Formats: sequence, C-alpha cells, structure tokens
Amino acid sequence: MDKKKAKERIEKLKEEINKYRYAYHVLNKSLISDAALDSLKKELFDLENQFPEFITSDSPTQRVGSKPLKEFKKVTHEEPMLSFNDAFSEEDMKAWLERLENYLKTQIPADSTQTTAENSQRKSASSPRQSAFYCELKIDGLAIELVYENDIFVQGSTRGDGLIGEDVTQNLKTIEAIPLKLLKKEEVIKNLKNLKLVSTAEFLEKHWPKRLVVRGEVFLTKKEFQRINQEQIKAGLKLYANPRNIAAGSIRQLDPKITASRRLDSFQYEIVTNLHLKTHEEKHLLLKAFGFKTNPHNQALNSLEEVFDFRNQQVKRREELSYEIDGIVVIVNDNEIFQKGGVVGKAPRAAIAYKFSPREATTQVLDIKVQVGRTGTLTPVAVLKPVEVGGVKITHATLHNWDQIKRLGLKIGDTVIVSRAGDVIPQISQVLKDLRTGREKEFKMPQNCPIDNSKVVREGALFRCSNPKCGARHREFLKHFVSKTAFDIRGLGGKIIDRFLDEGLISDAADIFALKEGDIAVLERFGEKSSQNIVKEIKTRQKTSLSRFIYSLGILHVGEETALLLARQFSQNNSQKIIKPSEVGRFFQNYSLEKFQEISDIGPKVSQSIFDWFKSEKNINFLEKLEKVGVEIATEKPKAQSSKLKGFTFVLTGTLKTMSREEAKERIRTLGGEILESVSKKTSFVVVGEEPGSKYGKAKQLGIKIINERKFLEMIEI
Repeated sequence: MDKKKAKERIEKLKEEINKYRYAYHVLNKSLISDAALDSLKKELFDLENQFPEFITSDSPTQRVGSKPLKEFKKVTHEEPMLSFNDAFSEEDMKAWLERLENYLKTQIPADSTQTTAENSQRKSASSPRQSAFYCELKIDGLAIELVYENDIFVQGSTRGDGLIGEDVTQNLKTIEAIPLKLLKKEEVIKNLKNLKLVSTAEFLEKHWPKRLVVRGEVFLTKKEFQRINQEQIKAGLKLYANPRNIAAGSIRQLDPKITASRRLDSFQYEIVTNLHLKTHEEKHLLLKAFGFKTNPHNQALNSLEEVFDFRNQQVKRREELSYEIDGIVVIVNDNEIFQKGGVVGKAPRAAIAYKFSPREATTQVLDIKVQVGRTGTLTPVAVLKPVEVGGVKITHATLHNWDQIKRLGLKIGDTVIVSRAGDVIPQISQVLKDLRTGREKEFKMPQNCPIDNSKVVREGALFRCSNPKCGARHREFLKHFVSKTAFDIRGLGGKIIDRFLDEGLISDAADIFALKEGDIAVLERFGEKSSQNIVKEIKTRQKTSLSRFIYSLGILHVGEETALLLARQFSQNNSQKIIKPSEVGRFFQNYSLEKFQEISDIGPKVSQSIFDWFKSEKNINFLEKLEKVGVEIATEKPKAQSSKLKGFTFVLTGTLKTMSREEAKERIRTLGGEILESVSKKTSFVVVGEEPGSKYGKAKQLGIKIINERKFLEMIEI
C-alpha cells in the first residue's frame, strides 16, 4: 500500500472507530461486535506502525476512552485506567516483545538475578520465583476501580475515559464477590506468610495502607446470561446479545435493585496503591490475602513459548468456563521493568492483550466470482483479503444469491464484517459503507453462464443456467480433472467436489489449487486435520506430466493416447523440461486444423475438437489461471528400452488378468510400440481381455489381427 492510500485508509478507520466507540461508551449502544471493532483497531494500529508519520493525537490508538455518562457522579482516577493493544498471533506477540526490548534496550529477564540485599532476603525466604510474564484470562466484562479507606469499601467507579469514570458504588455493593470490608490486618499478615511473601508481610505490619485502590472486572456468568434471556422471552422483550452488554448495562443502572437482580460476579487483578511489591504475580497473591476474589487460572510463565501454550490451553477450555473470555492478558512480571516501559498511546508498553481468534473480523472484498453448482444454480462468492476468524484463515464467503448482495448493499472493494456464529461457514454480516473510497465497483449477475455460455434465467431468488445439463457436466469435468489418469489428486472424490461446488469454494479446476486449509476446515464434517491433508495432497500434485495435463483438460474426443500424441508433438518442438500451462496454449494456438490432422492417429473429428478448444479465449484464460495457482508441467520424453515392437500399433479392450491396462500400455511403449485410442486400418493388433467392448467388433469388421492375453504376454516377454 502506498502512502497516499495508507493515509486515506487511516483517516477512514479513525472516523469509523471513533463513531463505534462513542456509540458504545457514551450512548450505551453496540453498533458492531467487540471482535469486529478490535479487528478495525488492529488494522489501524498496524498501519500506523508501518506509517508513523500519519499518527495524530486524535487517533483512537492514542486515546484512553470516551466520555462518561452524565447520570452518575464523576470520579477522577488516581492513575489512568489504561487499556491494552491487541495481538492475534504468535508473530504479533514476538513483534510486541521485540518493540518493548528495543525501547528498554534490554531483554526481559526470566527468573531475574536479585541484586539488592532486600531481594536476596526475599529469595532466601522462599519468595515466589520471579517469572518473566504473568498471564491473566481476559474476562469479557467491565473494568472497575475500588477504593477502600480504613479497610471499608467507600467508592467504586467505571473506567469512563480512563481519567474520569462514573461513580457506581451502590451498584457494586450489590456484588457479593466484592468485599465491603477487607480482612483484618492480622489475618492478612498470616495469609501472606502462608504464601511465602515474608517481606511483604513485614512491610504491611509497619505500613498498613489507610487507603487502598484496586482494580478488577465485573462480569456475568453464562448461566445468568441464559436465565436473564429466558426472563426476556417470557416478558416478550428483546434478547440481549451477550453477557458483557448485560454486565455493562447493569452497572449503569440508577436503581441498585436492578443491578442486584442480575447476580453479577467480579475478579480483581490490580493494586494501584504502591505497596513496594516486586512482581505483578505478588499483586495477585496480596489481593487474595486481602480477601478479594482472584482468578485461579491466572499463571506466571517464563517464556513466550510457555505463553503460547497457556493461550492455546485456554482456547480449548474456553467453553468449559462459567464466564466468557476473549483471550489472555500478558504482563511483564517485574513491576520495575513494567514502569520503565511507560505508556504508548492508550496502552502500557509492557502488557498486551493476546486475543483468541475472533468469531468476527473485518476485511475487504477483493472480488465477487460466480460458481455453478451441480444443478446449474449460479452462486455469487466473495473473494476476501485473507483474515483469521474463529481460528482459521478465511479467503472466501458465500453470498448465497443476488438478493443477499442487494440486502447487504455490497460492492467489490468494500470493507465488511465476516462472522462465524457457532463456528459455521463464514458469512458477510455487514458492510462498513463509511469506509468507502469511491473506487468500489457494483456487481451484476452474469447474463450468460460462466461454464457453457448458455443464457442465465431467474427462478425466484435463484439464477440458473438454462442448459439443464450444464451443472452436471461441470461436476463431471472436475471429477475427470482430479482423476487417477489426470492430476491424480487423491482424496477429492465426487462427494467432496460436490461440497466444494455447493459452498462456492471452487468455480473451476484452477480454484482447487488455490484452496486454503481455512476454507475447508470451516465446513461441517471437515476438521483441521482433514483440511490439512487435502491441501497437502493438492500441493503435491501441482506438477504433472504433459500428457496427463492435456488429458486433464477434458477436450472432447481426446483420450489418454491422443493426449500422449499431442505431448510428443510439443516435446519434439521444445527442449524445455519444465513448462507453464500458458506455453502449451500458445503452442497449439498456432496450429492450423490441417496441422492437427497431420499428427498420426488424429482424424478430422478429433482435430476439429482440439483446434476449437485451443482457439477459445475462455480456455486460454483457464490455462493462464492454472499457471497463476502454481501448476507446472514436465515434458521429459519417454525412452524406449528396445525397439522390439517398433512400427506396431496396439488397441486394448476388455480387462487383463495379469496386469492393469496402464501397465500394459507402459510395457508396449518401453518396447517401442504405440497405443491407439480407436481401431482403424492403422492398427496392428487388438489385445482382447475379459468382457471386451465395441473395439473387438470393429477389429473383426476391419480384419485387424486380434490376440488374447496369453499371446500378448508372449510378445512382450512376460
């Protein structure tokens, strides 16, 4: 992306994100999902990193939040309540750590060497090992700040804009997980000693805080979410979209009784008051000692590899938890280093939200193509800029029909929200029209079928090829293309081809080579392993012999032997060992009809078919598309081992007992003989196996010599 386009995209993204953030934080309206908003923010963050000259003070990446609601008393936070930048992959995490270490000009230590006398004393007192990182489950809830004076809960507030929040003390008092009073000093000291935090216990014995400020998260459990929505159904009211919306709305209720009825829960994860703690892990242990509810799944880890494992474990156990999480928060454990990291924009440098792959994300529609299904139905399919949704990389999304495109108001080039509700096939759920640049293009359904050029007719919401045999023929061609005697792509049987067609993953044979694991894994009954196996098999078949390639094209009347004759014709005039599909097209495009007829065993009817195929612009475009997806062709000439059968031509019919037909053909070729597709006066021998076909009768009619399998084996010396 050049600078001009980057600047334009950044400005559009800033406007759009600010609009959604204002609606959510100020008006309490959710216009798009959190996952979709995160995706937009991540795109903006990455673009500003790539083009830092376009970062401005009004960018959402440089702001903490939005204005608080007017209904509540305003509360100024002692320290800003920051949020986190997001990471969605291991590469993002490595880039974050590299940026941080470059800024600090040092590596993040794991199990740091203690240097001061106090640290030595802590270590000798069996204090917790100082790991590099502390990881917390990222609860999908509402951030809060709690203030305790003389051990009594006196004030609770929301994040607000990060500097000024909303006083929701009475509402927070209804949450049983939040203590109204801290545990007694002696009990806290005892708890700390049991946790091996000896120096912290000694510090608090002398410096018990008169004012304690802590932070945490308010959330609603999945069970309560279901209960509340059941009540909404009974009352004939609109259902809530997710637990987070209910939690946020409940905390902002003016009547504490309504908040109490929602049975909210809360974990605490931060101590703002300076109690001279060395690590973030110690903050959690001290919170627990004070009597706060902390998350038992949080963990101190010593390397990014351990962080990756921890995050992947949480993905697997996500559904088992009683509350919603959307990732983990990774924090540099050493508090001194954390403070040195400072703040960049709205976030601390030394912490990051490592999010799970979102169930919704934003991306761009690069194109809309039309595929023809088994029944001849035309289905529009969006070709997407690759995006990860629900753990898989998505490059396609079906648009079902023309009415769906009109309903969405979709244009080629639009920025869209792609969702996988319930981990099903990706859908475009929304078009972000305010991000348009004016370069987007309208899409129109074709008037002629992209497969056979027949007229397209409309039947209700569906568009269909007027040729009733079109869809079936298309399916049969694709089956032929991947068959054993063509590209030999094993595992792509008829049922899988049908599925890929119906889901819009392939519109022609070239699309097979462009399939990605994520395109397949999202389909029902296809998992990660099966999609990996299919894509791996396809990649191993991207290179094939010239004769197989020509045969795979499905040219009318061109069988394996005719394909071999054409391959030899090409090889005689070309010394290259590896060629591209377009080179084959250009070579035969220059052949006249008469020149095709000069090739041995190719008659007028077959010549006309080959000539017409290579003169078709559509077919030449198909060859170019095969080239773009990486198909290569080997032109090595088969070498005969002897000339024993030189000058003889053979036609095989029926089933041989001792070998397959392919083995028999290969044996004839290695002995210098030739194979013909059909019986003619040029045929030397017709080899007849069990249950011969019409070729046997044709041989008798023309007086061609007929030999059985035993005689054939004698000829080839087996």
